[in-house]
Amino acid sequence: MTGRILALCVALIWGSLLAVTATAQGFSALARVDAERSLIRDAGQGARIELHLSQGVPYRIFTLDGPPRLVLDFQEVDWAGLDQERLLQGENLRAVHFGAYVPGWSRMVLDLGRPMQVEAAEMAVDPVTAAAVLSLDLQRSDAAAFAASAGAPKDRRWDLPAPEALNPAAPRDANAPLVVVLDPGHGGIDPGAQVEGGVDEKSLMLEFAFELGEMLVRSGQFSVQLTRDGDYFVSLERRIALAHQAGADLFISLHADSLSEGGAHGSTVYTLSKDASDAASAKLAERHDRSDLLAGTDLTAADDLVTDVLLDLARQETQPRSEALARSIVDGLRAQGGPLNRRPLRAAGFSVLKSADTPSVLVEIGFLSSQRDLKNLLDPAWRTKAARGILAGLIEWRIRDEAQRPLVRQ
Repeated sequence: MTGRILALCVALIWGSLLAVTATAQGFSALARVDAERSLIRDAGQGARIELHLSQGVPYRIFTLDGPPRLVLDFQEVDWAGLDQERLLQGENLRAVHFGAYVPGWSRMVLDLGRPMQVEAAEMAVDPVTAAAVLSLDLQRSDAAAFAASAGAPKDRRWDLPAPEALNPAAPRDANAPLVVVLDPGHGGIDPGAQVEGGVDEKSLMLEFAFELGEMLVRSGQFSVQLTRDGDYFVSLERRIALAHQAGADLFISLHADSLSEGGAHGSTVYTLSKDASDAASAKLAERHDRSDLLAGTDLTAADDLVTDVLLDLARQETQPRSEALARSIVDGLRAQGGPLNRRPLRAAGFSVLKSADTPSVLVEIGFLSSQRDLKNLLDPAWRTKAARGILAGLIEWRIRDEAQRPLVRQ
């Protein structure tokens, strides 16, 4: 029995037993990690993982390749107090990430310094206190064996459904509200940019998405859906799928990144392009797309050829509309006093903008690496002005788009 199969079997067996125990004894579903006693360290050419929890919970283990990663899913763990630098000791593991994954589930992702397989896994539960220790032993493996056994188990609780044929959109009254999907960047295990004082991008953008969404709905011209409404992770692929499911007329991804390249500051609006408009935009797109890797998303099914086709389709009809949308948003933000980036219109290969049939933009409301932007982003009055600027831009875009859309295909 391979290490991966053994680990999965152990996880499933213990998961079933612990679920019964928790129900019988009335335990809370939320386990707390003991940050002082938990440790990840080298063990020869492998590694030893010991996670101390306040109670046992169902869990699963699997590996991913490209790059090699170990993923631990729990139902569910409070990671409060856990420090990455203290937890991870040794050189066989490069980094560890942890946080909420989807509602009700938590995730820990370990970046492996070399291919390693799970040799043994055990969760020991104290029958008196219910405290639990999850112990894993990793042993060095060769690249071919690791790749052959890697892959995420299929689970309907967070896997995307099988693709279905898209039906033509039903005719809609020209005066009906447009469906706007707002996409608060990052979430859960992926905090996005962070600064001292506990401020992070994922929380700020969720708050701003609620504020902007309310303003759009109150205008009577737009209905709004969010790709996430809480602190959990949503993959780039799922964000696009949710927009399609909602029948989105517009897709707006909201961010407030941290970027040292070029001294980034001020609001910036991005559209999709194979070739980035500048080095800073290319770096930003690379960082955004790494979110799926850090959160343990299985990317083995990604198809570059399909991506190229989608890009070509987007340029034929949707891309001009996206570019017009970006210009209108910039004009709206400028009318509210900004501040805008010195080059507020930019382009890069952001995966979240690759929908072929929905005008899509990514708005960096500001950059957390800029003290001025950080002060603005924390100010509710400034955020209200920014939301008002985006609303004005969307209204202006709608008027022009309805007039020009019959000419787009020409």
